[in-house]
Amino acid sequence: MAPRVTPLLAFSLLVLWTFPAPTLGGANDAEDCCLSVTQRPIPGNIVKAFRYLLNEDGCRVPAVVFTTLRGYQLCAPPDQPWVDRIIRRLKKSSAKASLTLLSPASALPTPRDSSS
Repeated sequence: MAPRVTPLLAFSLLVLWTFPAPTLGGANDAEDCCLSVTQRPIPGNIVKAFRYLLNEDGCRVPAVVFTTLRGYQLCAPPDQPWVDRIIRRLKKSSAKASLTLLSPASALPTPRDSSS
């Protein structure tokens, strides 16, 4: 019986090794998802950006990932009020920065007529 089982086992292992198992819910690697979230509020003044990692993205733990000024990635629960406050502040400061870059047309210098 052992001589028949050995080739079958070797073939099965080869097939499993060659074809990776599909991921549930998406193609994200585990390194793209948060394994846990902090329940302790993160100080908003150290955060410079955020992004969502949700179940529909293939992550088991839904989270908001905050990027700090020093480049650290911190996972937070998306349903907490303190998370919403930080996101609103970041969106507001982003909108202000966009408006600062855009200047009104009247503030632009007009070309002078070179014929005079």
